Amino acid sequence: MRYVFAPPPHAAVRIVGSTGWFPVHRVYCVGRNYADHAQEMGATGREPPFFFMKPADAVLSVAEGETGVLRYPSLTRELHHEVELVVAMREGGTNLSQDDAERCIYGYAVGLDMTRRDLQSEAKKLGRPWCIAKGFDRSAPVGGITPAAWIEDISKVEITLDVNGIRRQQGRVADLIWKIPEVIAHLSTAWDLKPGDLIFTGTPAGVGSVGLSDLMTANGTDLAELRVRVMRA
Repeated sequence: MRYVFAPPPHAAVRIVGSTGWFPVHRVYCVGRNYADHAQEMGATGREPPFFFMKPADAVLSVAEGETGVLRYPSLTRELHHEVELVVAMREGGTNLSQDDAERCIYGYAVGLDMTRRDLQSEAKKLGRPWCIAKGFDRSAPVGGITPAAWIEDISKVEITLDVNGIRRQQGRVADLIWKIPEVIAHLSTAWDLKPGDLIFTGTPAGVGSVGLSDLMTANGTDLAELRVRVMRA
């Protein structure tokens, strides 16, 4: 196949304990999947799951021990952090059962669903898509992926986010409204999931703004730490 210009590099994420990379196919995100966050965003109860997407090249891969750089995005004065457990898929399919869904998982990582909150709020008021608020460059920082076999019980994992050393967010995977196998099975009814898909599973309460020079440190039990600093564009 001859291209009219050289294709850009394929988006990929580092793998813990390996020199290999996880190639990214698509990035799916689950909205309001912690009850406390749903409440702070104005929702109540166990609503049906809903999803949005980010471009694959929005992924910012940060290896363990490194600090990624997120340039403060244009058009916003309200850049928010949302720490999440990220599921990396090694297999896919359609209309997967929950048992099938679990077998499709390659590993897990901590990630940040960065959001231009002011643009999202305006889009909500006008009934418009969220793409401009969610899908900007480097809006999906992801730490190193830990193989699923290394995690004894994913439901016991706790994710946290500190900004400049101060705890902002903390939540347990066990507290997800829609559990990981349910999320994957539900996604597979709407899309043909593929190897390389990343699924951001939802954020706990405590989302808030970050500014220039702020250092975000995300952690998950038995997962690689993710550090990202916000810098001038």
